[in-house]
Amino acid sequence: MRELPDDIRAVEATLFAAEEAMSEKEIADYVGEGVDVAAAIEALADHYAGRGVNLVERGKRWHFQTAPDMAHILRRERDEARRLSRAAVETLAIIAYHEPVSRAEIEAIRGVQISRGTLDVLMEAGWVRPAGRREVPGRPLIYATTATFLQHFGLTSRRDLPGIDDLKAAGLLDPIDAALEQMGQLELETEREED
Repeated sequence: MRELPDDIRAVEATLFAAEEAMSEKEIADYVGEGVDVAAAIEALADHYAGRGVNLVERGKRWHFQTAPDMAHILRRERDEARRLSRAAVETLAIIAYHEPVSRAEIEAIRGVQISRGTLDVLMEAGWVRPAGRREVPGRPLIYATTATFLQHFGLTSRRDLPGIDDLKAAGLLDPIDAALEQMGQLELETEREED
């Protein structure tokens, strides 16, 4: 096995010891300014490709993770974490697809009010964070997803979220919504035929 240069080994050691994924700047703060962190990360990603552990990027943050084809070896029985309520899942999806978004915008999209507890659960999970205030009267708080959200769901960025066609193909859209959508298309076709 070939020996890695010290600057690459320093980046490797920093990432290996980190409790959370790290940005290139955070890595540079540990290893010093003289190290080309981007080149070291690229070398490490190549070095670990095809191994039991891979260096991966999630939300412009880097960390080591078990290779997907080896994950089954590390699975153990454990207590099932509390499942999210339907309201929490819907709220998370709205935030992920429309971020940054205010509580009022979430409620307008869902068509019902959300309880404060719903956002609290998502923030406690580390998937949602306050992202500032909207520059409108009242300056409402707006919410966005976090790097932890991307990491948990195996996404590199929000662009990796499935599109509507992907969701339909997977059968994840509510059949009532699909039926209503078809009815709307039929009404449009009927109106066009009448014109």
